[in-house]
Amino acid sequence: MKRLLLSTALLAAVFTAGHSAIADDRDDNDRGNDRQTIAVFGDWPYSQVLLDNAALLINSINSDPDVSLVLHVGDIHSGSQPCTSAGILPPIPASKPGWNQSIYFQFQQFKFPFVYTPGDNEWTDCQKTKEFQSGDPLKELAAVRSLFFARPGKTLGLEERDVRSQAKYFDPSFPADAKFVENVMWEDGKVVFVTLNMPGSNNDTLPWASPFANPTAQAQEVAERTAADTRWLKAAFGRAMDRHARAVVVALQADMWDPAAVAPGGDGLSAYTPFVQELANLSLQFGRPVLLLNGDSHVFGADHPLAVSSSSTGVIHHTLPVPNLTRITVQGSTTAPSEWLRLTIDTRTPNVFTWQNVPYCRDPLTSCQ
Repeated sequence: MKRLLLSTALLAAVFTAGHSAIADDRDDNDRGNDRQTIAVFGDWPYSQVLLDNAALLINSINSDPDVSLVLHVGDIHSGSQPCTSAGILPPIPASKPGWNQSIYFQFQQFKFPFVYTPGDNEWTDCQKTKEFQSGDPLKELAAVRSLFFARPGKTLGLEERDVRSQAKYFDPSFPADAKFVENVMWEDGKVVFVTLNMPGSNNDTLPWASPFANPTAQAQEVAERTAADTRWLKAAFGRAMDRHARAVVVALQADMWDPAAVAPGGDGLSAYTPFVQELANLSLQFGRPVLLLNGDSHVFGADHPLAVSSSSTGVIHHTLPVPNLTRITVQGSTTAPSEWLRLTIDTRTPNVFTWQNVPYCRDPLTSCQ
């Protein structure tokens, strides 16, 4: 595949178009702190046991005096658990209609601003046999939006804060992007943060199973969301350039380098390539530290997936070397020990990002006691 690298002039034009709707908006989201700590986790909770013991995770994070924000990178139940049967009457017998509400309640127990970006298990994969064909993907996504993003531009958590939602700050040339209320952006201490609805299952390109098979609607979903994600990513980097940010943090669900996905019988990763190439181009143009946070593959890891084009991760998406992009995959809640990522961001230091894992449950598959 042909390698892509936008010229400086073209990227400058992209930045201008991508963030014109927000560049002049000078709110108070830049709090001026050079050092901050955020708690990051995802793929939680994956069992009733973990939900019943949610206080262990919540109390662990709430008791940290340095944490100022909590970030969930998607998947609020396991890939073998039913969805909510949203918008379907009578409800599908195998479904769990109240699950999302129970997760929302737990999110609201965090005392810090709480940001959540959807994963595949709560909408894309609801049509799969292993999720008991318990939901229509588009209806499940609509239900996620109506519950977790009922107030565009506001975080969850007991101490809510304002963020930029694509529902309000969409590119006026693409008004349909307003429906992507889940894509948000904020700025703290000269760091721009952006979340994107980028699910697993090869970016929702695995064919939906009957009775929810709808190739036309699925193709439209993938195209519209991926295009909106890309424009929102450009807007975030445009804001970072405009505000002379010292770093960018990108958060999403999909592990776009998951080795299991490229193994025989895997889901594949090809549907992520255009997005990764855009991320590579923007990161190179930005020239400062960029951190990508994802879940999906459940085992903690930190790497520089695009630093060497000939490496096992570098060849997947065919980009030029991107040495300033760091990627962290957070530990999933069914991988022992269950733990959250304590991410410290200090713009006074050259590398900006440091992290450590904080265990809160030794045996998530049986008991958290």
